[in-house]
Amino acid sequence: MFFERVAVIGVGLIGGSFSLVLKEKKLCGHVVGVGRSAANLKFALERGLIDSVASDVAAAVRGADLVLVSAPVAQFENIFQEIKAILKPGALVTDAGSTKRDVVATARAALGAKIAQFVPAHPIAGAEHSGAAAANPDLFRGRRVVLAPLEENSRQDIETISGLWTVIGARVTRMTPEEHDAVFAAVSHLPHLLAYALVNDVSKRPNSAQLFGYAAGGFRDFTRIASSQPEMWRDICMANRDRLLHELHLYERKLKAIGQMLEESDASALEKLFAEARAAREKWIKGEYE
Repeated sequence: MFFERVAVIGVGLIGGSFSLVLKEKKLCGHVVGVGRSAANLKFALERGLIDSVASDVAAAVRGADLVLVSAPVAQFENIFQEIKAILKPGALVTDAGSTKRDVVATARAALGAKIAQFVPAHPIAGAEHSGAAAANPDLFRGRRVVLAPLEENSRQDIETISGLWTVIGARVTRMTPEEHDAVFAAVSHLPHLLAYALVNDVSKRPNSAQLFGYAAGGFRDFTRIASSQPEMWRDICMANRDRLLHELHLYERKLKAIGQMLEESDASALEKLFAEARAAREKWIKGEYE
């Protein structure tokens, strides 16, 4: 057992899966959940994802040995402010936020002298479904969890959080907050933005019913992540907008180059681009970039 009492703030896909696997592996004694949706918390309690429901964040954190903040990143400031006075000495706080620079800055401002108790993290295990109903104890198995430790964190606390994720079945790596946000702007935030944009564009066309009616596997695969939670991705895009804008501009240049190939009927250049992309993706699928 790693912790006696764990507080999960936000019992959705990530928070619910985290609490469920902790309970199944008997890694803690009691999990208390808190969130904005009473119906979602009721479902989580009935399904056994959590052991109890708290009335508010302060009540959840009181007496907790570990706190997981798994809410949209725009809510972190209020959450950190609420837990500062309640967090007991020796308790650890970690998170599941998809951005790190803003989360770390918010934590420093809100937690003050207790900043050393916060070990930033990001489990790379999202899905297009949300809520406690989507919780899965195997969600993190074999998936990466990025830790972005602070200079104030003790080595022991970092190893405790790292060890917990390892026991859960995840592969733990480390990045700085700056490196994290740059990487995920390219391989996560931009793809979500593009998927949302394509579906929105098609839906606004006069013949949208016809287009959706004939859309098949390619459209479904490309746009799967547009079924993700809009509020969460709004917050992520706003929090990492400078890095995301950089990636968007790079992608615009690539699209412009492809457009020129089409205008010039340069089939060989287009095929070369496709072949290079296919080869790179196959290497990635095979794990050659690990």
